[in-house]
Amino acid sequence: MKRTSVTLAMATVAVATAALAGCSSAGGDSGDEASGTYTWWDPYPQHEKDSDWEKRVQSCGTEAGVKIERTAYDTTSLTNQALLSAQEGTSPDIMLLDNPAVSTLAETGMLTTVDELGLDVSTVDKNLIAAGQLDGETYGIPIGANTLALYYNADILKEAGVDPSAITDWDSLTAALKAVTDAGHKGITFAGINTEEGSFQFLPWFWGAGADLTQLDSPEAVAALELWSGWLDAGYAPNSVIGNSQNTTWEEFLTGDFAFGENGTWQVNSAAEAEFETGVIELPAMDGGVAPAPTGGEFIIAPVQEDDSRYEVSRQIIECMTTPEGFVETANTFAYYIPPTEDGQDALLEEHPELETWVSAVQSAKGRTSDNLGTDYPVISEQLWTAVQNALSGAQSPEEALKQAQSAAEQAVNK
Repeated sequence: MKRTSVTLAMATVAVATAALAGCSSAGGDSGDEASGTYTWWDPYPQHEKDSDWEKRVQSCGTEAGVKIERTAYDTTSLTNQALLSAQEGTSPDIMLLDNPAVSTLAETGMLTTVDELGLDVSTVDKNLIAAGQLDGETYGIPIGANTLALYYNADILKEAGVDPSAITDWDSLTAALKAVTDAGHKGITFAGINTEEGSFQFLPWFWGAGADLTQLDSPEAVAALELWSGWLDAGYAPNSVIGNSQNTTWEEFLTGDFAFGENGTWQVNSAAEAEFETGVIELPAMDGGVAPAPTGGEFIIAPVQEDDSRYEVSRQIIECMTTPEGFVETANTFAYYIPPTEDGQDALLEEHPELETWVSAVQSAKGRTSDNLGTDYPVISEQLWTAVQNALSGAQSPEEALKQAQSAAEQAVNK
C-alpha cells in the first residue's frame, strides 16, 4: 500500500508554485503521528476555529484518539497547494476537495484509493461517487452533494394560471414562460457567464437532451443550446443572463420580477426568507422526466503518506465523517448538503421533509468528471461555455458555436 512516487506535469507544478510562492505547508510527517496530531485541509475558510464545522472535525479526531490540525484554503488555492505539497512530500493526512478536482489529483498518483484504506463505499450512490473515480479506481467519499433545480415565484405562477406540477418537459416549461410573460412578468433567469458556472448551469439542459460531453456538436447538444437562445429571442429570458453568475441570477430572482430562476441547493434558506412565496421543481429533461444536473460538493480523501502506518487513523476519521448520522450532521452544519447514501438521505428527510425535491434532484444528478473524463473535463467545459456565450450573444448560431467548440476541444484534449 505504500506509494511515495508522485509524478506531476511540469506545467502544473509551475502554476502551483507561482500561485503559492511564500505559502507554508502544513503536511503530515512521522513527527505528527508521535504527537498524536493529524493534518486536515478543507475549502471552508468561512468556518473559523470556533465554528460548528471546526467542532465537527475535531470530534472525529477525538473519536480516533488524536488531535486534528485543520487548515482552510479557498477552493482554487487548495487544489494548487495540494499539488505542491505532493511534490514536496508534505501532503496532509486528510483533505476535503471539490469533486471535479479529485481526478486531477488522482492522475498524479498522490491519492490513496478507498480499497487501500479499507473503506466500504458500497452504500454510496453510484451517480455521486462516480465523480471520484478514474480508470476503475475510487478515490475518497463524497461528504454530501448539492445540485441545481428550478425555483419559482408562486405568486406569479398563480396569477398567470400556471401549475408548476404540470411542467414536465421543455415544451411545458416554454409554455409556462409564455404564459407568465403574456401576463406581464419576466420569465426565467439563469447563469450563462463565460466561466465554469456557465457550463454548470447549462449542463442540465445539455444532458437533459441526451447530449454527451465527448461530442459537443451532436444534434442533442444543438437542441439544448437552441432552447436557451430561443428563450432570449422570444423575450422569455433577459440578455443579462449572458454575463450572469449564479449569485447575480439569484439576486435577479429575489427581486420578485421573475417566474423562474435556475439555482442551487445552497439557496434553500434564502428562498424561504424571500418576500414572496417560492417553490422548487426539478429541472425537466427535453422529452420528460428529470434532467441530470451536475453535482457540487466535496470528497473526503487521503493523500499518500511516506509513513503508511498513518492510514489506519485516517480511515477511522473518514469513517466517522461518513456514517449516516455523520452525513446528516454535515448537512445540518452546511444547511444545503444532501447525504450521498440512502440511509443518510432518509435520516435527513426525517428532520427536514421540505428537502424532498432536493434529495430527488441529487439522486438524478451527475458528476462533471463522470464517464472517466478526468482532467479532460476542464478543457471541454471551457469550450462549452464559450459556445454558450457565442450563441446567446448572437455571434454564432448554436450549431456553428458547438461545431467550433468540438473542434477546439478535440485539439486541446489530443495535444
